[in-house]
Amino acid sequence: MEVEQGALPQKEDFSGWYNEVLWRAEIMDVRYPVKGLYVWYPFGFALRKNVYGILRSLLDHDHEEALFPLLIPETELAKEAEHIKGFEEEVYWVTHGGTSPLEVKLALRPTSECAIYPMYHLWVRSHADLPLRIYQIVNSFRYETKHTRPLIRLREITSFKEAHTVHASWEDAERQVQAAIALYRQFYAALAVPVIVSKRPDWDKFPGADYTIAVDTIMPDGRTLQIGTVHHLGDHFSKTFSITFEDERGEQQYAQQTCYGISERSIAALISTHGDGKGLVLPPSVAPVQVVVVPITIGKRKEEVLAAAEEVAGTLSSAGFRVKTDTRDLRPGAKYYYWEMRGVPLRLEVGPRDIDAGQVTAVTRLGEKSTIPRSSLAPGVGTVLDGVAAALSERGEEHMRTHARVVTTIEEMSAAVEHGVAIVPWCGERECADFIEETVNASVLGTEVQAACAPPCEGPCVACGKPGTAALVGRSY
Repeated sequence: MEVEQGALPQKEDFSGWYNEVLWRAEIMDVRYPVKGLYVWYPFGFALRKNVYGILRSLLDHDHEEALFPLLIPETELAKEAEHIKGFEEEVYWVTHGGTSPLEVKLALRPTSECAIYPMYHLWVRSHADLPLRIYQIVNSFRYETKHTRPLIRLREITSFKEAHTVHASWEDAERQVQAAIALYRQFYAALAVPVIVSKRPDWDKFPGADYTIAVDTIMPDGRTLQIGTVHHLGDHFSKTFSITFEDERGEQQYAQQTCYGISERSIAALISTHGDGKGLVLPPSVAPVQVVVVPITIGKRKEEVLAAAEEVAGTLSSAGFRVKTDTRDLRPGAKYYYWEMRGVPLRLEVGPRDIDAGQVTAVTRLGEKSTIPRSSLAPGVGTVLDGVAAALSERGEEHMRTHARVVTTIEEMSAAVEHGVAIVPWCGERECADFIEETVNASVLGTEVQAACAPPCEGPCVACGKPGTAALVGRSY
């Protein structure tokens, strides 16, 4: 599956660069014969496995993983009219079993509330059962009519992590919302992807939620990508699906709920935030290959060099690093290109001079070159990889700082959204949001903005002049 060499499009042509790097770095193959459905290459799937491994490790602290069916009866979907109205144009329906029409149509889950909550009705009986925290990582289907894009806008979301929790009080569910936000911050910090957290306007919240908190990042072209959501559901769904419990006084109460999700957009953000003109740049925490060992075989010492390279790889593998040794019959430059395209954080070169000096030559994916003594190989590699991770975090934060501006006028806002996002005072009224959106061709994405790049922003609303608080305005995918 090795792809041909050649220059990538410039990252300024983000769309061209993104599509090309997914193919050349063997993340996804877009040639599957159904629009909006894509195939994970093995290398891409290994990246996915590592990313979701971090997410699972964070969730497993106080959540349990389960698996609910893909097919949802129309009768269950119909119970939640407000919720399904948000998805009704996107639902795929199964109408036949073989050649026989089904008595009740079955939906391929667009999201799983209507699959999970009938079971919660059976499982939740007493306050002693609460809180209940369950998640699953599954595929979901939405008949996306907009322009599809791998990992970003799909008809089959292959990696949808959704958590659904049940609580005895609204306040306890509120605490779970804050815990979920903190968990998502930890997750994206591990990926070195900077985020902006904000509360979606009421007209843009999840159907059936009391409110929605969104996690966004800023892509290289300045557009925002929603890479996580957290919803306080109140008792809306518990009333629909009769999720009740006996409280400490022996009285029946409707449960309070939350749900929160992350999809493979997290991997789109990872690729887009860090990649460059040579291809992927992957944080060591998730790179399928953290270290590639390239033997520089020259003259009569070829076998000695190959043996040394294998010894280096064995030492690092035993220390827990993910290592490959590239012994293919290719010129060193071709090997460098191959592994740089795949974002490997560290390349170790082993040649005759390195053997004589008792060292390896280390070149990071960010272009920094050094030597590491063979006598302290594993600690030395660990230090270099820590440096790569720190540099990627700083580069990500710098991108956020330079693409998010606090502004106070329509004119400044119009200029800001051409290259990123604007944080502006807004009074909260829909009429003013409509005016902002019509004037600058961007959306009011959220309020109560939380981001390292966002100092306090209060003042007259940019639309009407009434007192306003920070709102996030930008163009999104």
